[in-house]
Amino acid sequence: MHLGIFDSGVGGFTVLKKVIELCPNTSFIYLADTARLPYGLKTTNEIKLIAEEISSWFRHQNIDAFLVACNTTNAIALDVIKKNLDVPVFDLIGSAASTIEESKVGVLATPSTVKSKAYTNAILKFKPKTLVIEQPCPEFVPMIEMDKIDSDDLIDIAIKYLKPLLNHKIDSLILGCSHYPLITPLLTEILPSSVKLIDPAEALSLKLRLFMDSKISDFSEKKFLVDSKFYVTSNLKQFPFKAKHWLNVFPEVNLVSLQKKGCVS
Repeated sequence: MHLGIFDSGVGGFTVLKKVIELCPNTSFIYLADTARLPYGLKTTNEIKLIAEEISSWFRHQNIDAFLVACNTTNAIALDVIKKNLDVPVFDLIGSAASTIEESKVGVLATPSTVKSKAYTNAILKFKPKTLVIEQPCPEFVPMIEMDKIDSDDLIDIAIKYLKPLLNHKIDSLILGCSHYPLITPLLTEILPSSVKLIDPAEALSLKLRLFMDSKISDFSEKKFLVDSKFYVTSNLKQFPFKAKHWLNVFPEVNLVSLQKKGCVS
């Protein structure tokens, strides 16, 4: 099975790693829209146009399923992606929402995702009496992309973002951006041990595995990274080093242009 997966940058690696764990015998095309990173402060129209461009490109890549590894796009333009693709689409927000058991749930996400209230709406569909508190985190993605995850500044920022959620005495915390699991150790140090961390990629990967089991009777012997490809929209030379850092592979990376006239980068 050949999967399509995209994110604005390295955040999608957290989803990819979970998929590799559960579905080791398939291949993928990973697209990072690095030219327009970060997505979290873009307008609804910009995100929808980006989603249209990316899904249109993937429509010609001979994939069997598509993974939305960007929460912001998931929150704002999932309908655009599903309309453009004729393969099953697996998303983070719906997957995570279906697994929530706690009564007080915090969500760390980009400003655009929080503004959409996508996590709140999705969770309330499954568990109507849940209290959901969403916290925008505009500074996380740029710092993670610059690999400043061990800086004192990031610790101070994380404490600032978590304070209002802890004031509500949350039971669990959803990492509502695929970049955020990359700073799980930092968040764990700040959070009380009673707060359950939820990575939506886990629920997405499980859904994908169940889908694959229903479609494939026996897997080939090839490993996940065989026949897999990486694409970026900028920073071609730097991206292999980021893949090496987070995935422990040094892949060949190809440059692709997606932007249409009028799309703000």
